[in-house]
Order: sequence, then structure tokens, then C-alpha cells
Amino acid sequence: MDEDVAGTEGVVDFQFKLSEAQRRLVAQIRDVVQNEFKPHSLSFMNGEFPWPNIRRLAEIGILGMAVPKTYGGRELSVFDTALVLEEIAKGCYVTAMAVLGEVGSQTRIIATYGSDSLKERLLPGVARGEHLLSICMTEPRAGTDVAAYKTNVVRHGGKLVLNGEKSLVSRAEEASAFVVFARIDDQEGRDGIGCVLVERTTPGLIHASRVHSMGGEYLHTLRFQNCELPQENLLLGSGSLKKLLSAFNTQRCLNPAISLGLAEGAFAEALSYARTRTAFGRSIGQFQGMRWKLADMWREIEAARGLLYRACASAAPFPDPLLAATAKIHCNEMSVRVTSEAIQVFGGYGFTDEYPVSRMYRAARYGSLGGGTSETLRDLIGKRLMSDDAPGDIFDLADF
Repeated sequence: MDEDVAGTEGVVDFQFKLSEAQRRLVAQIRDVVQNEFKPHSLSFMNGEFPWPNIRRLAEIGILGMAVPKTYGGRELSVFDTALVLEEIAKGCYVTAMAVLGEVGSQTRIIATYGSDSLKERLLPGVARGEHLLSICMTEPRAGTDVAAYKTNVVRHGGKLVLNGEKSLVSRAEEASAFVVFARIDDQEGRDGIGCVLVERTTPGLIHASRVHSMGGEYLHTLRFQNCELPQENLLLGSGSLKKLLSAFNTQRCLNPAISLGLAEGAFAEALSYARTRTAFGRSIGQFQGMRWKLADMWREIEAARGLLYRACASAAPFPDPLLAATAKIHCNEMSVRVTSEAIQVFGGYGFTDEYPVSRMYRAARYGSLGGGTSETLRDLIGKRLMSDDAPGDIFDLADF
């Protein structure tokens, strides 16, 4: 055998350790979440926005994670961001979802594709917690089917004029600006989709309705009636859907980070309860059936963590779509199973709001709906595997 390809005599370093900086970051967030956020998490299940938590995270620089340093941010990686959201979700799902709006796709789209003046106007405020951002994709009759979007922007008299309707919008009452996926100049099909920025003070922006979600947030319907926007608010013109979806792959790593955190939080609650709850003269965790249940929960969490961390590490600047889709499906569906089993560990008490596992279960159900449904992502993976440019050996580890 050629000495250059003789291998390493079976020695492979697969330790996958976080850096010291990442460990410090996680420890800082864990302390804040467990001591300050978690004790009050139930109070935000009625739709109240967690402003105290947002202000606290702004103080320690978390809201600027996706903001370039030029504009007062920290410019941290998708991986670092996922670690933070994972920790926040362990203690307060509503806060994690609120933070997702500041560190997720909408901020990264503006930072990557926005004009210098637009970035100067918005991004420093995002980093300071003064500007919240929201993304508007879904329409009443079109979610995954992007080609069916009706919301449209046209150029008229040196301005952009936006008309249409978006539904299931998060943080609509708090957001300073909205990143809106829209058709450009009535161009049909997927190639006609671009993206504009709409600030909340824009005339013609109407908050039509809101509904309370099982996760605790309000979701809104917005209407755009002849909203006039400056030309610089066109973030991406027609033919840019591929760029938009590439940026959206960030969401497909950060959404499952929240799912992972929910599962970990529920598991920690279940493990503690299994150690202290007694039945027939001993802790319930000493029964084989309960030990196996906990072992399966742990196994599922660890498998999901490996998939997610690998997907996050692929970001350059946005994650690999195949890895992101795989991680998202697995984390989303794992979280529902693990949080459901956590309720089972608690028995009837797990069905009450006295313990956090019931609301973790409700929150976990959102994961596979937002950021691309599991069905859509399974199809994406299948198409990638069947494409003509797929490698002959799909498990080629050359880039592992």
C-alpha cells in the first residue's frame, strides 16, 4: 500500500469538544436562564412578550450575535448561536423564540444583502435590543408552496409599492421591521420571488388579527395595502429565491436548537423527578422500566445533538441544506417524543402546569411546523439523494 494513503493505524480524533470560549458562553447563558428566566417562564404562556428577558440578553450582547462587528454586534457563528438558543430553550421557550428573531435569518439576510445605510439604520439597534425583527413568509393560501405567493411589490415612481397578506407572523406587535418574501413586479413562479424590508411605521401596514398558539406566543396576520417603500428596502430582487433559501437554512439549524433545548430541559426535569419520587418503598428511577425509558430519552438527545452540531459547523456563511434538513427533522421529532416521555415519568402531575414538562411538550410541537415542515424537508433530502450531481458514494467522508 502507498505510504501516503496507509491511514493512521486506526487512530482517529473524534472528540468534538467545544472551545473554551464556547464553554464560557454556554456557562454564562445557563446561569442567566436557570436563575432568572426559568422561575418566571410560566408567566409568558399567556402571550405576554418577555421584555425583561430580552433586555437582560441585550445587556450581555446576545442579541448582537448575528450583527457584524462594524454595526456593534458580535458576529458569532451559526454554531455559537445554536448553543445559546439551546440553553435558553431549556428554561423558557417563549424567550428562545423571541431571541430567534434577532439572531436568525432575518438579521442575517439584512447583514448579508442590505445596503450600507439600511444596515446602519437597523443593525446597531438590533444588537442593543432596541429593534426587533420579524420574518414574513407564510400566506393564508401558501406556506411551503412559495411559487403560489400572491404578495407583490412593484416599482412605481421611484418607489416600491407592496400589496398582499402574510399570516402566522411572530412578534408582529413588537417588531420594528419585517423581512417580507414577495413577488417582484408580478413575475410568476419561484423565479419571481425576492425580499423587501418593511418598517412598522410604514403607512398601509395593517395588523389584521392575532391568534394565541399552544406554545404561548401570539401569531399575527399582516396586510400590506399600497405600502410605499424606498428603493433601498429591496433586499433581493427577482431570481433570488436560492439566496433566500440558503440564508433560511440558518433557521433550519436554529429552530432545531430550540427543539434540542426543550428535550434537554424536559429530560433534566424527568431525571430529577425519577430520583426523588418514590413508589413501593423506592425511587421510581430504580425500576427497570423507568431506567430504560430514561436511557432511550438520553440516547435520542445525544444522537440529535451530533446531527445538529455537524450541520451548524457546516455554515459558510449558511449551513449545508442537506445537513440542516436532516438535523431539523431529527431534532424536531425527537423533541416531541422526549418531552412526551417526560410527562409519562411525572404521571398525572406531568399533565398539569405545575411542572414545566407539559408546556415543554406543547412548545416542542411547533418545531416541525416552522422553518420547513418535516414532510417538505424529507422531500428535499430525497431529491438531493436522487439528483444527477449526487456523489456515487453518498456517504463519502472526504469532507467530514
